Amino acid sequence: MKLVVGITGSTGVIYGIRLLEILKRLNIETHLIMSEWAQKCILMETDHDLNYVKSLATENSNEENMAASISSGTHKTDGMIVIPCSMKTLSSVANGYDETLVARVAGVTLKESRKLILVVRETPLTAINLENMLKLARLGVIILPPVTEFYTKPKGIDDLVNHIVGKCLDQFDIEHDLFTRWGSKN
Repeated sequence: MKLVVGITGSTGVIYGIRLLEILKRLNIETHLIMSEWAQKCILMETDHDLNYVKSLATENSNEENMAASISSGTHKTDGMIVIPCSMKTLSSVANGYDETLVARVAGVTLKESRKLILVVRETPLTAINLENMLKLARLGVIILPPVTEFYTKPKGIDDLVNHIVGKCLDQFDIEHDLFTRWGSKN
């Protein structure tokens, strides 16, 4: 399996980092794109440096490199996860505005009928945000906001992050043990 992971400039970059850590542990090939603001958020919100995050991916592409292999539909992948997905990126994807590599690859993912997951991160949501999400959901995009759950009795932030990452993995039928499933005994 080969997945493209986009990390954009919205709070919650830890979701993208954890996803990459888990995919690396599971030996799943990844191609990472980080926006300029994702890189700034990583330094503001976490104790990780950019080299660490880049080292988690099999391949990396600079967001300005519109000639990257993943910008073409002939480059085969199993899909893409944008985690977190800023409202700017959501708008770009919803309106076919391929100004960045993340938006371009998301558009390619759609045109090639591959699975696209957007972990949208904003609150409160405006009617514009909701319309963009609805537009994409009607095209088959999975809109997966990082909504907190409590039935697993999370002990801390790591449990909350793992639950959202696990929900992303579930969309690709990737087995994991990141959370206890409903009805399972602890």
